[in-house]
Amino acid sequence: MNAAEQHIQTTTSMTNNMTKTTLALLAIFLTGVSSFGQVKQLEDGETDINYRDFRESFIESEQFKIASKKSMELDSLKKEMYVQIKKENSQEIVRITKAMLSIDYTSMIAHKILRQAYQIIGDTINAAKYKTIQFGLLNSIVKNGDGKTCSTAWPVIQIEEEYFILQMLGAQVQNQSVYSKSGLCDKMDVKTQEGDDKTYYFEISKIFEGYKKFGLK
Repeated sequence: MNAAEQHIQTTTSMTNNMTKTTLALLAIFLTGVSSFGQVKQLEDGETDINYRDFRESFIESEQFKIASKKSMELDSLKKEMYVQIKKENSQEIVRITKAMLSIDYTSMIAHKILRQAYQIIGDTINAAKYKTIQFGLLNSIVKNGDGKTCSTAWPVIQIEEEYFILQMLGAQVQNQSVYSKSGLCDKMDVKTQEGDDKTYYFEISKIFEGYKKFGLK
């Protein structure tokens, strides 16, 4: 067997193993989130959905309560994800990000890193799918307001979404406070990549509604 044939065989084996892992994790996820049923649609590649409704349905589902209870597990997976990124271990990155999505399918960082891993592996179909989902989730926030005032704030369902967007903007948080004069918002004072001071607003009423519904803190 020459080097090219060996590479093809190795890549095929990796893809098959990851496919089995994906299906197993997805089966576990869908068992607990019947009210969050569009996950299967997205996994099947049917990505033309209303992503804002999708995100908001998450905080109405039992999976939101489960995800809240598994926040420490999710944080641990995220830390390990960055470890594997440094090691350039794409197969392990796929496994970890899939595990993250089995807890919280709205995690934009998991979709972003997963699609990058698939791109490296050469699985362009999955790379394109998770890129579409990532930006569908992102645009459902940033295209609903401009973030410049509380009355035009970006609507989020989780604090993680705020930090993901700020990271995408290359902004570093200097101060965070709750602003309630013209709505209920997180006011984020940041330093831009150019060194300028700027303020972004995120509408957070859905966060409180979700936590109140399930008696979470």
